[in-house]
Amino acid sequence: MIAAATAGFFLGLSLILAIGAQNAFILRQGLRREHVLPLVLTCAISDAILIAAGVAGFATVLSRLAWLEPALRYGGAAFLLTYALRSAHSAWTGGNSMRAGEAYETSLRTAFLTCLAFTWLNPHVYLDTVVLLGSISTRYAGHEVAFALGAMTASFCFFFTLGFGARLLAPLFAKPMAWRVLDAVIALVMASIAIKLLN
Repeated sequence: MIAAATAGFFLGLSLILAIGAQNAFILRQGLRREHVLPLVLTCAISDAILIAAGVAGFATVLSRLAWLEPALRYGGAAFLLTYALRSAHSAWTGGNSMRAGEAYETSLRTAFLTCLAFTWLNPHVYLDTVVLLGSISTRYAGHEVAFALGAMTASFCFFFTLGFGARLLAPLFAKPMAWRVLDAVIALVMASIAIKLLN
């Protein structure tokens, strides 16, 4: 059970660490200190709903479709390797450096709707949470709930740390090298998980 929760936590964390529009938005709002609590809760609760849906539904689906588990496993490995290569490329070129953006005040309604759009209109979030995490959870038979709770915990930890810790990260992430190091770590984690899926 602890192994399943730990695996869920680190897999969930490695998937969510990839720099994307949602994370950039939360980082930007955190640096501005605008509506941080409702936004990080929106992201984390949305992830929890999607993770629960993926873990709850896959045992039934896989029992009826024997070919689906290996297809998703290999597809997930390919997806992770693609992320790893993209992160490695960004680490090499420094392509993920970003600025916090111009300072202007955003209403709570606008920020909330923007956050929902970044979360629910992103096709990758479904692949990460519902498909990939749901599929991998079946490898921990009897402990799928622990796996899901681990992944959900990673989401809450990440978004709260990103949102409320952003102001502390501002001097660090003003340096392009910090983004390159982060991307290199992401590439290594993604590649190692993909290799495990293929074994």
